[in-house]
Amino acid sequence: MRAFADLLDRLIYTRSRNAKLKLITDYLRVTPDPDRGWAMAALTGELDLPGVKPALIRTLIEQRVDPVLFRMSRDYVGDTAETVALLWPTPPIAPDPEPLSIAQAVDRLSSLSRSDAPAALAGMLDRLDSDERFALLKMATGALRIGVSSRLAKTALANGFDLDVEAVEEVWHGIAPPYTALFDWAEGRGAQPTAADVPVFRPFMLAHPLEELRVDLKDYAAEWKWDGIRVQIVHVAGTTRLYSRTGDDVTASFPEVARDFTTPGVLDGELMVKGDAQGSATEEGGAASFNALQQRLGRKIVSAKMLAEAPAFVRLYDILFDGDEDLRVLSWEQRRVRLEAFATRLDPDRFDLSTVIAAEDFTALEGIRAGARDAAIEGVMLKRRDSPYVGGRKTGLWYKWKRDPLTADCVMMYAQRGSGRRSSFYSDYTFGCWTEDGTLLPVGKAYSGITDEELKRLDQFVRNHTTGRFGPVREVEKTLVLEIAFDSIHQSKRHKSGVAMRFPRISRIRTDKPAAEADTVAALERLIT
Repeated sequence: MRAFADLLDRLIYTRSRNAKLKLITDYLRVTPDPDRGWAMAALTGELDLPGVKPALIRTLIEQRVDPVLFRMSRDYVGDTAETVALLWPTPPIAPDPEPLSIAQAVDRLSSLSRSDAPAALAGMLDRLDSDERFALLKMATGALRIGVSSRLAKTALANGFDLDVEAVEEVWHGIAPPYTALFDWAEGRGAQPTAADVPVFRPFMLAHPLEELRVDLKDYAAEWKWDGIRVQIVHVAGTTRLYSRTGDDVTASFPEVARDFTTPGVLDGELMVKGDAQGSATEEGGAASFNALQQRLGRKIVSAKMLAEAPAFVRLYDILFDGDEDLRVLSWEQRRVRLEAFATRLDPDRFDLSTVIAAEDFTALEGIRAGARDAAIEGVMLKRRDSPYVGGRKTGLWYKWKRDPLTADCVMMYAQRGSGRRSSFYSDYTFGCWTEDGTLLPVGKAYSGITDEELKRLDQFVRNHTTGRFGPVREVEKTLVLEIAFDSIHQSKRHKSGVAMRFPRISRIRTDKPAAEADTVAALERLIT
């Protein structure tokens, strides 16, 4: 645990990407199995210790220090793991002097019931110093937030052992932590793992924002960009898996899709649902809004009622494999022909094709895009006709041209400290709009879209205009208007206002506008599609 704690500490204070790569590479080269495998699982978000939850950690620390002191400290520090690591008291009896390895911690915590986990975790924390406690808690809760992406960690592994990062990425999700087969291959003790008999994840091909660029539609094909979740559907050796864009296995949340995909191959598409959670009519294009899909995300067990009321389907974008034939080297036009042929073998109620937009030129496409504010349409995708399917974002191949955002003038109501480098600032804001009787109701939360200077201004406003405190939350005077940009808005029974924004962010600070002139909930309701 000592070496992993030192690694995290250095990564947190290192900004350079190359320096971070070297730190992880050096750690992997000298750390033995299985500790380095579990460290990689933690760095890539693949470590799951269900017996350790944030609520358990809060309970443990509040049994040992004054709860008010902990909450005030957590509010100031902005991170539970760091606060607990610093406040954890030295035990009255000298702890076990034997160093605690990552593997020992994982083996112990992963095998415990929730009732046994508190005592085991407390015993481990008693044995560690503050840096090691921080590492253990971060690892156990899966919330590292140290500026290291999953891709960066895999790149460090590849660099450290002279491997191809795409080859590592391709088999990553088919090998369980602590990745013994992967390290055996890396150090020459075993053969390269393959995807021949495992439904593994392949990196998605991604797009750059179009921005001000105009392209020639003789070279690029245009498709709608749908507002669901991007998925990869894999069927091999009698097994089907659904992967999200980040490589998370979401098969359990959408069992009907997996059940109906039994043709060997790998497809790329947008997963959506028909109708909404109340079974209402579907939107144009057969897809409901993202709000309806959200009811099913993250569920490990989906009820028969939900399967009936919000059935999932996939709008197909691309094909990577047809059987065991790798089609990624083919051009988009060639893959499109293969995709259309493959789709004829699938259930049309569960799988359909994303339509290629017919437009004479880019100017005509602009007009088509401008009229496409459907609840399930995010914008337009532009794909170079001769492009192969390559993982990641490659300049000049695919572009995303998202629809223009909606905006509303809202009043700041509450604020809370952020996390990481924003932990000293009130950077997370709840904002509201007016009802007909003059009541201000919350309609959303946002923390992005502002510059560092604007963050300081808003933080100062919160501190100078606080009217109440509720734990870590400050209520402020209802005098500051924020222009909020958002992609779409939907009805929501979970919110008192009855509406929920999709991807809200702060567009600008409206010091020029009185709070009384901010938008109304009724005005937002008229934007619901």
